[in-house]
Order: sequence, then structure tokens, then C-alpha cells
Amino acid sequence: MTDKKTLNKKVIGFPRAMSYYTHYPFWYGFFNALGIEVVLSDKTTKETVSNGAALVVTETCLPVKIFVGHVINLLDKGVQKIFVPSIQSIAPKIYNCSKIRGLPDLIRNIIKRDFELIEPTLDKSEKDQGLYKFLAESVECFGITDFDTIRNASKEGWKLYNNFHVMARSGLPYKQAFKNALEGNIVLDNDENEYMISVAIAAHDYNIFDEHASMKIFDKLKKMGVKVYSSINLTDEKKMEGLNTLEQKMYWANELEMNGTAGHYLKDNKIDGLITVNSFGCGPDSLMVEKISRKAKEFGKPLLILTIDEHTGEAGFITRLEAFVDMLFRKKRRQIIQKANLQEKEEYTPNTNICENIL
Repeated sequence: MTDKKTLNKKVIGFPRAMSYYTHYPFWYGFFNALGIEVVLSDKTTKETVSNGAALVVTETCLPVKIFVGHVINLLDKGVQKIFVPSIQSIAPKIYNCSKIRGLPDLIRNIIKRDFELIEPTLDKSEKDQGLYKFLAESVECFGITDFDTIRNASKEGWKLYNNFHVMARSGLPYKQAFKNALEGNIVLDNDENEYMISVAIAAHDYNIFDEHASMKIFDKLKKMGVKVYSSINLTDEKKMEGLNTLEQKMYWANELEMNGTAGHYLKDNKIDGLITVNSFGCGPDSLMVEKISRKAKEFGKPLLILTIDEHTGEAGFITRLEAFVDMLFRKKRRQIIQKANLQEKEEYTPNTNICENIL
């Protein structure tokens, strides 16, 4: 028999997908400060993808299929309140893609089960759609309406969020920075290893930090002796400069993760090559990758374009990574040999000025 204490417990389900990989430290701090327990869905598996893909049309992109699978996972856990925000616009005339904007409508129409959808809307292209209204809508179902209470809770969220980014920008690996932020710790990067090759990945966080979707691309590259950088190592200012490098005006809400990151690392001499990871069938991504591809040729920077969906095979994925990394190693060795040969050919010219001054 369920006791009254359990029935009155404030619990919200948070799908481990989409914005989770970027914003969860904030939401964890925010909800916990309000006494709301956050239940996460399990990590993405093949079953997660299959469950989501079975309910949507084939043309739906992989991240959305994964998101649907995570909502199902939460419902199977018995969670009755599921957090599915509608992020329309993050700044005036800066929009998300239609699938992200319509996530609550999608979930409501394809999952025919009894649960409560928590669907706050953030649309900064409209009046009276600011952050605090968005946060208030997120907790209204729990009877929390006091503005000061919500504002103070948001401060706890921003603290964890900022700590996460401080650690990530110091070079600490994503998983460690994420874990430390949620535990309230700050640990800066102490990786003293030397890497012959450095590679930057330009991709949305949900495509590369979901280890099932990206097939643990960071771990695979590290085992190959490659230092890996991504958007989380950069400030928004650096990504905006990168966007200018691509001669691109910002339109999409997550464009900085792709174009901004690519533009910054294309002009960074310590980066030997660039990798893009995008979802098959994603319209905005296809446009961004095309722009990056053209600019990579102008900068003479090697580029590997990886496209993922639920049918992507790991063997072929690894083969392409290995071939790209091997090419970068051969190029770096050739540059080192050429530099060494040039130094050997340099002739020694004595300084005779001092003798002329004596005479």
C-alpha cells in the first residue's frame, strides 16, 4: 500500500536526451533547491532507440527518436510527471528547429499513456516570454508560484551550470566535469599527457555526448592518441567569433555548437583536423556541414563528416575514424621531417659587426 508521504512526494522525470547534455546541471540545481526529486531515464541503449523509432515516422531524426525512447523509459519506471520543455527561441529571431519546438505536441500525440506532461515554453522572440516565466511554468504543477522562491532556486541552478562550464573550459573531460558539477565539486584539468595530434569535433552536444549515438567517439579517439576538443571547451564569445569566421549570421538556436565551434577551430593552428557529427535527415545540420566543408577547404584543414542514425554500424564508424587519424599522423610526421631537413640546410653566418667596430 502506498503511504501518504510517497503520494505527496514531488518527483519530476527528466529524459536523458536533447537538452539534458547541455542544461541538466542547471535543472538539477533548480529542482533540488525547490525540494523536487529529479528522476533520470536510463542511459541510451539499442532498446531506447527502437522504442522511440517505433512510434514516429521514418524521416524523424535520431535525437528525437532517442528522446521519445527516454520518455517511454521514464513511464516504465512509474514516473507520472515528465519534463518536456518547448524551447521556441533563445533570443530575438534565434529559433530552434521545428522538431525541438514541437516536442511536447509530438510526445502528447504519439504516446497514448496516462501521465502529466510538464511543458513550459521559452520564446524570447515574443513579449512576456522571459526566463522566469519559463521557470514558473516548469514548477507550477507542484504548487510553487512565489517569484522570490523561484528566483533563488534559479541561482542554485546557475551555480552548478557555471561550475560545469568552468571545468569543461579548463579541459576537464565532459563526463568528469558533469559528474563533479552535480556533486558540487570543482576540479580543473590536470591532464599532463602530450598528444601528437589534436582534433576538434563540431556537433550538437546531444549527438556526441550520448555515448550510444556517438559510439563513444571521445574514448575511441583518446585510445588512438588524439587530444579532442569540442564546443564545451569554448566560451560563447569564442564561438561567436567562429561564426564570423564562417561569415555566417546566427539563425538556429544551437548553431554555435556547429558553425561557431567549427569556425573557431578552423583558424586554430593547434588543431590538426576537424570532425563533424550530424544526424541523418537533419535539415539545419546539412546546411551547416556544407558551410563548414567549404571553409575547411579554404583553411586547408582536413575534415571528416560523420552522419549517424539508428542503422549506423560501429565497425564502419571506427574504420573511418582510424583512417582519418592515420592520415593526420602521416601528415604531422611529414611536416616534422620537412622542418628538420630545413634546419639542417641552414648555413651558419658569423656576426662580423663586432670586428668592424674594433677596426
